[in-house]
Amino acid sequence: MSYEEHEPIEATVAELKPRMKNVTISFKVTSIGEEREIESRNDGSSHRVCDITVGDESGIVQVPLWDDAIDSIEEGATYNLTNGYTGLFRGNLRLNVGRYGKLEEAEEAIEDVNMSIDMSAEEHEDDRPRRSYGGGGGRGGGGYSGGGGRRYSDRSSSGSYGSRDGSYGGGGYGGRNRRGGSGYGGNNRRSRY
Repeated sequence: MSYEEHEPIEATVAELKPRMKNVTISFKVTSIGEEREIESRNDGSSHRVCDITVGDESGIVQVPLWDDAIDSIEEGATYNLTNGYTGLFRGNLRLNVGRYGKLEEAEEAIEDVNMSIDMSAEEHEDDRPRRSYGGGGGRGGGGYSGGGGRRYSDRSSSGSYGSRDGSYGGGGYGGRNRRGGSGYGGNNRRSRY
């Protein structure tokens, strides 16, 4: 199922939960945080990012805005977001405009915002299946299911299903890096067994 095929969900701020897709919501901007520059991990390009606090009669939530979207927002104004989504940032809920979302000024203003319920303050458990952070590199890897050379793993590591320190077994079972990995727990020159 592609991103656009999710049924639209109309929600209030208090109804937001992690990993909701295609969210339609109206909110008032209560505050605009400090703008900061960050560098993209993908291509090294520089971007502006700013967290704004938005809310309605049910509560408030943080919304990160990027680049030109920052300039189109005004504190105290009410906006409609269509095709937004929610996610977690360091365990806290965020409402995101995203690439496919559309943010437009609303015809009907929200007067009262419930500041006592902050949906971004609650810690959420990120229960998505997660790859381990890869092996220890060098002698053969460690950790279960690293998939060496992937996003979080050491680029020279081989993956997994061996010992943590790589002193025996090493490498293998799921390593995807051309430079790494021996097969299912073996063929490491420094292997004890």
